[in-house]
Amino acid sequence: MSPVKISPSILSADFARLADGVAEAEAAGAEWIHVDVMDGHFVPNITIGVPVVAALRRVTRLPLDVHLMIEQPDHFIDAFIDAGADWLTVHQEASVHLHRTVERIRQLGAKPGVSINPATPAGAISEILPYVDLVLVMSVNPGFGGQKFIPTSTAKIAAIRSELDRRGLWPIELEVDGGISEKTAGEVCAAGATVLVAGAAVFNTAGTVAENIDRLRRAANG
Repeated sequence: MSPVKISPSILSADFARLADGVAEAEAAGAEWIHVDVMDGHFVPNITIGVPVVAALRRVTRLPLDVHLMIEQPDHFIDAFIDAGADWLTVHQEASVHLHRTVERIRQLGAKPGVSINPATPAGAISEILPYVDLVLVMSVNPGFGGQKFIPTSTAKIAAIRSELDRRGLWPIELEVDGGISEKTAGEVCAAGATVLVAGAAVFNTAGTVAENIDRLRRAANG
């Protein structure tokens, strides 16, 4: 398995100096930038939209890992990809015709991902696995940064990793988002995660962004 990727979540960054935060993460060796899009309906929070993704595209060379926590994601796929999303992840729980949705993402030139909430079983995405490039396991209830990792998430990560390996779907990234820190990074990577989304642990922890990313990476690989 390839070394773990770090995808800092800008949800925890200082929005008044967002470009600076992204630049610090890029200089520190982050592989992706994670963008949480929330609509106040699918989740109880409103964050950012297409204009911010377009602005981020102008200030970083890193892949933009855009996570749509919204109702009716099909209405916005074209706009987010046009704005510069490299990876576009939709929720299984929000997508009525999930196969059609992920195929549309791929047709538009982005890499499709599917995400599941903590209460959604791993088996709910079994049929869509061959059609995506990324599976995102939410290890907190989506909506807010800085939440505590839900311990049962580890078994779900391991179950999905086992399924991917059993079916020979090894190129698919297995991403984990929620409560990722030095304390949990090693556990989820041992279970099979390949990408860690971290917001508070990167931007809201004592130390520089570079120091925090380095600590996360050492914990993940340790």
